[in-house]
Amino acid sequence: MAFDIDMIKKVYNTMPTRVDKARQIVGKPLTLSEKILYAHLWDGEPTTAFRRGKDYVDFAPDRIACQDATAQMALLQFMQAGKAKVAVPTTVHCDHLIQAKQGAAADLKRANDSSKEVFDFLASVSNKYGIGFWKPGAGIIHQVVLENYAFPGGMMIGTDSHTVNAGGLGMVAIGVGGADAVDVMAGMAWELKFPKLIGVKLTGKLNGWTSAKDVILKVAGILTVKGGTGAIVEYFGPGAKNLSCTGKGTICNMGAEIGATTSTFGYDDSMERYLRATDRADIADEANKIREYLTGDDEVYANPEQYFDELIEIDLDTLRPHLNGPFTPDLATPVGELGQLAKEKGWPIKVDWGLIGSCTNSSYEDLTRAASIAKQAVDKKIKSKADFGINPGSEQIRYTAERDGLLKIFEDLDATVFTNACGPCIGQWDRSDLKGDEKNTIVHSFNRNFSKRADGNPNTHAFVGSPEMVAAIAISGRLDFDPVNDYLINEEGEKVKLDEPKGIELPPNGFDVEDAGYVEPVADGSNVVVEVSPTSERLQLLEPFVPIGNTIKGAKLLIKAFGKCTTDHISMAGPWLRFRGHLDNISNNMLIGAVNAYNKKTNFVKNQLNGEYEGVPDVARAYKAQGIKSIVVGDHNYGEGSSREHAAMEPRHLGVAAVLVKSFARIHETNLKKQGMLGLTFANENDYDLIQEDDTINFLDLDQFAPDKQLTLEFVHKDGTKDIIKANHSYNLPQIEWFNEGSALNLIKKQNA
Repeated sequence: MAFDIDMIKKVYNTMPTRVDKARQIVGKPLTLSEKILYAHLWDGEPTTAFRRGKDYVDFAPDRIACQDATAQMALLQFMQAGKAKVAVPTTVHCDHLIQAKQGAAADLKRANDSSKEVFDFLASVSNKYGIGFWKPGAGIIHQVVLENYAFPGGMMIGTDSHTVNAGGLGMVAIGVGGADAVDVMAGMAWELKFPKLIGVKLTGKLNGWTSAKDVILKVAGILTVKGGTGAIVEYFGPGAKNLSCTGKGTICNMGAEIGATTSTFGYDDSMERYLRATDRADIADEANKIREYLTGDDEVYANPEQYFDELIEIDLDTLRPHLNGPFTPDLATPVGELGQLAKEKGWPIKVDWGLIGSCTNSSYEDLTRAASIAKQAVDKKIKSKADFGINPGSEQIRYTAERDGLLKIFEDLDATVFTNACGPCIGQWDRSDLKGDEKNTIVHSFNRNFSKRADGNPNTHAFVGSPEMVAAIAISGRLDFDPVNDYLINEEGEKVKLDEPKGIELPPNGFDVEDAGYVEPVADGSNVVVEVSPTSERLQLLEPFVPIGNTIKGAKLLIKAFGKCTTDHISMAGPWLRFRGHLDNISNNMLIGAVNAYNKKTNFVKNQLNGEYEGVPDVARAYKAQGIKSIVVGDHNYGEGSSREHAAMEPRHLGVAAVLVKSFARIHETNLKKQGMLGLTFANENDYDLIQEDDTINFLDLDQFAPDKQLTLEFVHKDGTKDIIKANHSYNLPQIEWFNEGSALNLIKKQNA
């Protein structure tokens, strides 16, 4: 029996009428993405044909999911909204605060001890406000959502960029900042610029060593980390129908790495099989009644070039296995070509770790394909040259995999099975085999491989691949190993070759679990008390932000960031995760990973008050103490990566009034707006080069802040000369009201009052 089946039936009951009306208004056949978007308009039935990439639209998502690191700030904000209960089904999943070190049992116990205060807070807030709570060890949020909550044709938002994973079950699922989630929790509309549409036509069928992961690795190489910005990627074609549901989830998951708003697939037999296998036959039965509305119209897929803004075609028959990296998930290289490239680039050939799991690749099918390679190593007496770490996606996956003997295969290869949690994928990894900044190589089935991401070492070269390819490369211990063509020498000196991986889509004996880890909230939470100690280092009740105002004079340049500046650079994860519920403490990591354009160092910027070079948060606090506002300048795709709103809240807290960049990643730009800041882009990108280290900034016409009207900034240099720079913005009238009120949350509180 599915969760929230009545809500799902309601969506399906209204969808045909709304889609038919939308088709009539738009005047042409519809893609799946358009059907879901028009079926979830805040105002109900469609009355307007929206312009892709132009019009801001209010939507009514069906549900919300939050992981423990982002849920803290989201729920701290929701506590200020003046509501007794969340307005839509919402869940909290404890998966980020569990460090991988010794193995599942020891690591989970340590996390429950060290983060007890946070877990207790999340549990009590969930209980009070009617939120479903998934305990530590229950699993990774996106795998748990796919198994329990995702449904074809639905719309959900989540406070994690990989919420898009649910597209594998035919949803439009979008990662957002906590403030966006608070809007929907509070019963308000959720605003999104109507996305552009990128179509990916898949033909053929995967074979041999090629997997669903290689589809998105190939797409990432084509579109790059910003090629999907502002767009939904919709996969279709006979090749799409040949993929498993969890394989589709893997592809959608890594859509976050190309900047896509989300990715999705039309409802098909593989989704129906998955729904029935995960005890949701009732959803499958309902979906089958409106099957034609849960995929794109036939005419769209027959002539896709007429209906998508961009079209990509991939033949799965000829697609080769890839490893992407290092340091960026869009550097795509076919496995057979990686050895030569690594030698040319000076990347370490020796592989120290192979890591399998994460929200991207931790399904039952993923584990069976990787286990089929691991079993060959055991049977053929090949000793693994690299260490192995395994993160099952959920307790249901772990329990079933253990029952079916999959985990023992990895353990026979001396692998460490970590907790059902994110672990190394988000930097929660106490890696004991290396110290300092030693240059080394790891391979993993995760989604991101930015510098320092997994282990904090800037010289760890991380490569992204499928679980089975990770297993093969780790067993060989060499980055230049090609399992399609190369041989290994076993412990008896024999030359052996790995056979192609074999996977099982769904467990033949069904899924099983003793305790999935779910806690149902009480019906009436009015008597539940949520306590936060005023002396806590982990949690801090929020104070409303004061409006920045329409007069900014004498602001100082805090940092001009050089090159890639992701949310990991702006607000690091890893050990900093413990402060995600304490805004002042976590603000001590603000922009410490960003590279200063003037000296190419990190966390080393000029304090214009004393002329000394100090840490970025220290300089920001010094300016704030003197009542001086500051601004941050950045490059292209600023804020790519995670949805973490801390990357916006920390600068806001430390007195940053504006962020001026060449271009933004979607979620981060929205997060800045929600927190009452100015997110601006250069009208002329070359003006980035005019900005000098000792600049003071005056906003000349902020009192005329209006939609579609440029702002004028005066940069006063140390020698007294000036440069006038024009800045673009994408604020509409409601978003300008957020700025005027100090934050979107301030406006919600005002309206509720």
